Amino acid sequence: MNRNLDGNQLSSSNHLPSLKLLDCSLRLCVIPLSVATIWLTVTNQQDNSIYGKVEFNNLIGLKYMVCVSAICTGYALFTAVSSWIRCIAAKAWLFFVSDQILAYLLVTSGAAVLEIVYLAYSGDQQVTWSEACSSYGKFCYKMKLTLVLHAFSLACSIVLAVISAYRVFSMFEPPTVSSKEMEEERT
Repeated sequence: MNRNLDGNQLSSSNHLPSLKLLDCSLRLCVIPLSVATIWLTVTNQQDNSIYGKVEFNNLIGLKYMVCVSAICTGYALFTAVSSWIRCIAAKAWLFFVSDQILAYLLVTSGAAVLEIVYLAYSGDQQVTWSEACSSYGKFCYKMKLTLVLHAFSLACSIVLAVISAYRVFSMFEPPTVSSKEMEEERT
């Protein structure tokens, strides 16, 4: 039984329905964001008469982001549905671990695409790579847009990871220190 600082019992029913609604809403928001990320990335290509054609298949970081976004879409759909099924929703630790893993995957794939975007705009003088966005402007613009959508998906996933962490850790009472231990610490 949870109690506040005054010793009164906290009513978990006051905040859990709104938390459950926020959780489900964020999971449902991740789906169109991830699908849009996949669609923009897969359809992103540009042909240049001098340098040739560039498409997402040419860059492994973009392929990685498509895979992570597909996993994110499937996971978000599954968890949005299963969060309303009592026997699965009772496994708060499962959501916690899965949400953490998904958030980390989104961070790594976002970092990979951010590096590609940075190199496309700035190049790397030490290895004699010139910037590519002057020749492939439409491709670079779509990559930036994809990165923004991916960042929104990541933001939703981070909030979901915090919500699932709150659910797991609120099931436990905080550790208590006995009066005998407090007296020993004072001396």
